[in-house]
Amino acid sequence: MATLEQNKKAVETLLNTVFRNHDFSKVDEIMQDNYIQHNEDCPQGKDGFIKFFQEIFKGVPDFSYTKKRIVAEGDIVMLYATTTGTHKGEWLGCAPTGNKLNFDVIDVFRMEDGKIAEHWDVADTLKLFTQIGKVKA
Repeated sequence: MATLEQNKKAVETLLNTVFRNHDFSKVDEIMQDNYIQHNEDCPQGKDGFIKFFQEIFKGVPDFSYTKKRIVAEGDIVMLYATTTGTHKGEWLGCAPTGNKLNFDVIDVFRMEDGKIAEHWDVADTLKLFTQIGKVKA
């Protein structure tokens, strides 16, 4: 059974490799094959996760997460972060605006044997959709 620190380390590896460096090489090490996603926009499994973020990185090539807080308890790791980037490509059905993005996200991960098994998120989508022009302020 993984320790709280090992669980946090797996999530921080996701943060550093995928969300900051757009590098998917560690996904097999930190994510269960049958990864469950509770965000309706993201397909299930590791492959669905990778395809989802490849599309995000096309639309927002400088996409990044800045960790504000990470907390682990039992089999849960919670990450509070700010997402930043520049809307330079088609994303979420919106043509590129060139707008700077800056919105907060809370990710909740359920861990299993030291790997990410399940994910929920809460994002400030009103702020995001306003910044990409999907919603008028």
